[in-house]
Amino acid sequence: MVKTTKDKTRCEWCGSDPMYVTYHDTEWGVPCHDDQVLFEFLILEGAQAGLSWITVLKKRENYRQALADFDPAKVAKFSDAKLAKMLENPGIIRNKLKVASHRQNAKAFLAIQKEFGSFDHYLWHGDGDIGKWQGIGGKPIVNRCKSMKDIPAKTELSDALSKDLKKRGFNFVGSTIMYAYMQAVGMVNDHVITCFRY
Repeated sequence: MVKTTKDKTRCEWCGSDPMYVTYHDTEWGVPCHDDQVLFEFLILEGAQAGLSWITVLKKRENYRQALADFDPAKVAKFSDAKLAKMLENPGIIRNKLKVASHRQNAKAFLAIQKEFGSFDHYLWHGDGDIGKWQGIGGKPIVNRCKSMKDIPAKTELSDALSKDLKKRGFNFVGSTIMYAYMQAVGMVNDHVITCFRY
């Protein structure tokens, strides 16, 4: 656990970096129902694969500029030339596969919006068909983790979400990435029980 100057106990993963602490205190684990923010986190979690979250967090504003404020309709229309130009941008993670996935994921995201009315509805409620993503019943899953070692890297739910998203054409949506995503957008509350945000 980390105690801050305001004497609030937090999850130890956020350390003492002010940007990380602010993210922990104001965003991580807060239920999100805004499609544009849900798209943003989908992009950022995919970009984070193999890296630390703080690395991505520090590049977030650069991603916002490079990806039209995380507007999936605009990103879906990016040309090959625009994607190639992004690979020259030192402000983002310049991995060719990850950059290409931004456009692909935007297209798949729009397809889900068209099918379900919103990505939010898809995530939280699913489609109800057996063998497909069932959602989480519209309410966050609240875990009772005593320490970081109690927090899983992935679950059966993240396996199911990952599998369904891959079928729908998404990239960089493995189960571990999707569990981190579910935590970030508040589908799962994995603040440790002693954290003031629990």
